[in-house]
Amino acid sequence: MLELMLCSMLTILPDFLFRRFAQGKRLGHEITLFTVWFELRWGITLCLILTLSLITTIFYFHPSTKAATSVFRTVTILPETSGRVAETFVELNQRVTAGQPLFRIDSTGQEAAVETARRKIAEIEAGMVVAKSQLAEADGRIVQARGMLQQALDEFEARAEANRRSAGSIAEREVERMRVQVDSQQGALDAALASREAIVSQIDFQLPAERASAEAALQEAEVDLKKTLVVAGTDGIVQQFALRPGDVVNPMLRPAGILVPERRVTGLMAGFGQIEAQVLKVGMIGEVTCIAKPWTIVPMVVTEVQHVIASGQVRPTDTLVDIQQFARPGTLTVILEPLYAGQLDDLPQGGSCIANAYTNNHEALADPDTGFWRAFGLHAIDTVGLVHAMILRIQALLLPIQTLVLSGH
Repeated sequence: MLELMLCSMLTILPDFLFRRFAQGKRLGHEITLFTVWFELRWGITLCLILTLSLITTIFYFHPSTKAATSVFRTVTILPETSGRVAETFVELNQRVTAGQPLFRIDSTGQEAAVETARRKIAEIEAGMVVAKSQLAEADGRIVQARGMLQQALDEFEARAEANRRSAGSIAEREVERMRVQVDSQQGALDAALASREAIVSQIDFQLPAERASAEAALQEAEVDLKKTLVVAGTDGIVQQFALRPGDVVNPMLRPAGILVPERRVTGLMAGFGQIEAQVLKVGMIGEVTCIAKPWTIVPMVVTEVQHVIASGQVRPTDTLVDIQQFARPGTLTVILEPLYAGQLDDLPQGGSCIANAYTNNHEALADPDTGFWRAFGLHAIDTVGLVHAMILRIQALLLPIQTLVLSGH
């Protein structure tokens, strides 16, 4: 409507003034409701053409959208293990800090696993003491075996020497018996040494490995025990938290609630039409007006333009995707931040806004190589942005009335 009024002042009004004062045709006589098209056909036609051109130029080079929102993230309160709630520490809408306990799951099984792992470590430590005693015993057996071997060897050598000096003085069977006894005592010594090596290997390798495994099992059990206490991962406000002792929670099927981190609004996400993809650039100046900040215009700047459109994404599935599913065009996501810090601090997270972005051709106009007609067109493009700015201010003025009165709330 505003564009039509502006264009009519440049087309219909001069045509009427020419008819009235140059041709002497009067309103209500020669110019009536039935003859207005014939009399003012040039002005009306030019008005429609100029209006359509102006609207197209404004909405293309100075895009606008009502899909601007201060998006925020939420943290789902989920335990890492399923179980029955034993105790809760917070209430609904309570502010919490990072690390503050929220609720605790029954930990009887985890505590039993921790105690079992500790007893296993104590058992291995006791086995270590026993193995050291066995090592001392093995050392004693080695000393005993060496003594008996030396004794048997001395008796064998003495009898063998006597038999060599005086053949037949000692029976050959007796000498052979002593040789067998020496071999037996050597085998006993080897067995004692092997037994000692086995005990040493048990002390140096087996028992430490078993202790390390038991300590790892204890650590795993303690981790499982810690998982029964669910704490806040960040500062925020607990929402939709209705757990009570006795409720069963499951990380896959039943979350415990939502934690909304406390953050100040530092920017908006806006969705513009795809046709404006060649116009929207990082650094463009914009303006927004929000429902939660009535009668307020906040200057913004475009800080990021997302180069992909969500409606075209494809995820791997077991079925082929029909291209008709992408027939509905998506929007181009743009990040807007306040031109001056702190201007959106009082905007609630999730607030909806109306956003404008304005094309600026200052650099092209400052270029001496820019021709006259191109400079004229660029000046015209920058100038018509004023119309969109006026429209945004009219929307900001009428937004509370439209929301509170005309919407029927």
